[in-house]
Amino acid sequence: MKITSVDTFLVDFYRTNLVIVRISTDVGIVGLGEATLEGKERAVEGAIAELAEAVTGLDPTRIAGTVYELARDWYWRGGPVIMTALSALEMAMWDISARELGVPASRLLGGATRDRIRAYANGWFSGAVTAEDYARAAVRTVETGFRGLKWDPFENYDLVITTQQLDRVLAQIEAVRSAVGPDIDLFIEGHGRFDVRHATLVAREIAQFDPVWFEEPCPPDNLDALIDIRKKSPVPIAAGERWFGRQGFFPALSRQAVDFVQPDVTHAGGLSELAFISNLAAVNYVGFAPHNPSGPLSTAATLQLAATLPNFRYLEIMATDVPWRPDITNERLTLTPEGDVLVPTDVGLGIDIDEEAIARHPFTPRPMQLFRDAVYDIRPPDARSYFNLSATD
Repeated sequence: MKITSVDTFLVDFYRTNLVIVRISTDVGIVGLGEATLEGKERAVEGAIAELAEAVTGLDPTRIAGTVYELARDWYWRGGPVIMTALSALEMAMWDISARELGVPASRLLGGATRDRIRAYANGWFSGAVTAEDYARAAVRTVETGFRGLKWDPFENYDLVITTQQLDRVLAQIEAVRSAVGPDIDLFIEGHGRFDVRHATLVAREIAQFDPVWFEEPCPPDNLDALIDIRKKSPVPIAAGERWFGRQGFFPALSRQAVDFVQPDVTHAGGLSELAFISNLAAVNYVGFAPHNPSGPLSTAATLQLAATLPNFRYLEIMATDVPWRPDITNERLTLTPEGDVLVPTDVGLGIDIDEEAIARHPFTPRPMQLFRDAVYDIRPPDARSYFNLSATD
């Protein structure tokens, strides 16, 4: 089997544009991956075009050797654009290998250890402004079956937070906690906003609401700062969505910088690399909870990992999405009343695309809103659930 072409499809998804990668072969088997990189979609598209030249004519089932050689020969190693392009290519190669054998990708990754994984919802709060808005949205989301809620309550704060701002944050978290009760897991997202002093202050104040973690409390490029925060924080610390490859994760894990590690399958190196990172996390007794706020392909790949990795703790997933999410692929996810997502058992990653539906939603520039007042506006007003709801466990 030989690779004959590598194509990319860019799909407007309101907050960002999905970047879907398709590898075609001379025997008719195709594999899919995702290379979504918010705000840098065109850069990733260019990187994938360069990779396409290098891999055309190669055997797509020779995954480890090809990825190693591509990373070696590119000279400029690491970083978000290169690693995202490589991750998508690797993902699509696993899809091809599993499709050729007629098995789920999880079979090739070690075999399933579970058929479902506990999920927490992101994006559930879109459009909320007041603490009461967040509380009502939280209740609606829990009523659909989710038992975990994540959000960033910090608006556009940059390194510091005033007393007035902190009071507003605490009122919002308190409203959500009071509305959903003590049995719902809360995950507080920081998006790398704070310096050490203010991150520590926030961690100590939010501890009263018993969150599962405080995520990325400081910028991702200073490991010493993160270690300092973790030592002082009464709340577990999570990080890793902006680290790339084992070189990014090994120092953090060996120096006990986090309680939960969050590699993203679309950025950190693909399926094999996340499996390797999960082993590093297991050795250090750190929870493994991959970052996954993107599209159907990244979710499909992350679920295949969830099936196989014993220390996989939580699946991040969007509670609602653009109305056309069900149109662009055949993704069909089931959420149980216990708050778990069932792992699909279809061949490969279990996903196929609809090119005509994709073409109806072309690339649209989407500036990042992380330090804008509208950070909470991450889903359109007509966003809807895309889950099947199971009646029984």
